[in-house]
Formats: sequence, structure tokens, C-alpha cells
Amino acid sequence: MTRNAAVDRRTSETQISVTLNLDGKGKPDIATGIPFFDHMLTLFAAHGLFDLTVHANGDLAVDFHHTVEDVGIVLGDAFSKALGDRKGIRRYGHAVIPMDETLTAVTVDLSNRPFLVYHVPATPDAGGAFSIYLAKEFFRAFANRAGMNLHINVFYGENEHHVIESVFKAMARALDIAVSLDERIGDVPSTKGVL
Repeated sequence: MTRNAAVDRRTSETQISVTLNLDGKGKPDIATGIPFFDHMLTLFAAHGLFDLTVHANGDLAVDFHHTVEDVGIVLGDAFSKALGDRKGIRRYGHAVIPMDETLTAVTVDLSNRPFLVYHVPATPDAGGAFSIYLAKEFFRAFANRAGMNLHINVFYGENEHHVIESVFKAMARALDIAVSLDERIGDVPSTKGVL
């Protein structure tokens, strides 16, 4: 069974291409034009063991919002496509990740009922254009398009970079668990018989 996807999206604001292998080795090829976002997506691929290509061209002269949100949309579409009917997946995943002074928990349910809970403390602005608020737009778009119930809880943290990085790493590890196959699960992991 191959669990791969390729998704392209073209709008007047962005042009985005994503390829994804859920059962990869964590190989990234990331180029969004936003260096910090590239770093986060690279960490996401590496810690989730996803082979991930993200190439994006966006109206960065306006701001980063369109590109970041649209990457979330396309990445969510790629995950949904690669998961297919979702038969045999573990469905749930959870990870708690420290990053220096920060501690983050991410819990995922690939239920096809999207929802985002985003409990992230206000931190001093790190001075870059990528903030915890922009990260929220990415995760909202990603969760909605992937059909994911996503809970992000940062227990504490003072450095904005560390907070965002811990969230991306915890998200990757939680998703790695949720998308993994369990040979004991022969069908969709739901008593309803459908996700």
C-alpha cells in the first residue's frame, strides 16, 4: 500500500505544490520564501518521518499570511488524500515535547471532524514576521483540510521561537502515531464504520 499524495493549488495570491509520503524517512524539500516557516516545516518532516516537498510562491510583499495559510490548506489536502479511506490507521496520536523552557502537548484525532484548540501563551515578540498568531492560521487551515481534531496546548514557554518550534515538533510526532498502520485494525477505526 502506497500512502503518497501530490497536491497543487494556484490562486491569485499563491502557487503551492506539495508531495507527501506518510511512510517516509523524514526527507524534506521545503521552499516557501519564508525562512522561519521553512525551518518549521523541515522539523515537521524530520520528526514525523514524512518525506515532504513544499514549494510555494506567494505575495510575500503583502504579508506572510496568504502563503502560510495556503500551505496549511494544501498540506491538509495532501494528508487527507494520502490517508485515503483511513482504514487501518491508529487514528489518535499524542506527543509531549520540551524545547528549553517550553513544554507543549499536541493531541490529534483523524476523525474527519475538524476542530482546532490552540492554547498558546502570549510571548514577547521575537522580532520576526512569523508569530504564534500566524502559526495558528497554519494549524487551523491544516486541521480543517486534513479532517483533523487538533488540540495544541503549550503548558508554558517564554521564547516565541521555542514555543512555535515545540508545537511543530509535537504535531509531527503526534501525527506520526495517528497515521501509522496497526495490523490489528482491519477497517476504519470507528464503531460507526466510517470516518
